[in-house]
Parts: sequence; C-alpha cells; structure tokens
Amino acid sequence: METAANILSAFLLILGTLLSVIGVIGFIRMPDVYTRLHATGKVSVFGLVFLLLAMIFIKLDWAITLKGALLIFFVLLSSPSVAHSIASAAYKVGIPMANPQSRDELKQKLPQGKGKDV
Repeated sequence: METAANILSAFLLILGTLLSVIGVIGFIRMPDVYTRLHATGKVSVFGLVFLLLAMIFIKLDWAITLKGALLIFFVLLSSPSVAHSIASAAYKVGIPMANPQSRDELKQKLPQGKGKDV
C-alpha cells in the first residue's frame, strides 16, 4: 500500500510540476493579458491541484487529507471567478487584444475603456 502511494505521489508531483512549468512558460510567452489568463488560469491551477494531491498521497494522514481537500476545493472554486474578474477589468480599462481581428464577443455587452488610465 505504501509503495503504491509513493509511486502515485511521485507521478502526481511530476505531473503537477510539469503543468506549473507549462503555465509559467505560457504566462511569459503569451502576447496579452487575455491569453496569459488562459495559461495561468487553467494549466497552473491544475498543476497546483496535482501537487496538493501528491501531498495527500505522500502523508496519508486524515488531517492533511482534509486540509488538502479543502485547499483543492477553494482553488477550484475561486480560480475561474478570479480569472474572469481580471479579464473583465482588463477589458473595461481598455487593454487591447494582441490580435485586433480576433472575435470580440463582449463588444455589444460590455463597454470597453479607452486604455488611457493603464
């Protein structure tokens, strides 16, 4: 049982670290705030979740499992709303998209700022 938990935790550690590194690379490489949010909002969050799952399987203690499960719950609950709030704020203040020809679905729904106060 302990060997299987160690192998599973090692796999989750590698996967979580890999996803976190991909999220950081995406943050550095993406051209604007909207695409950077995609990299950090999805890939890095799942990297963090896998790292927390690895912590749970390493210790196999009920207190650590409860804390890890609560952290995973709150990260998964708050991350999409935080990313949405940052993207809405960026759109409202007028931060432009890297590709001006890209589809703008918020154009009729939300007034876009002029980008003067950025």
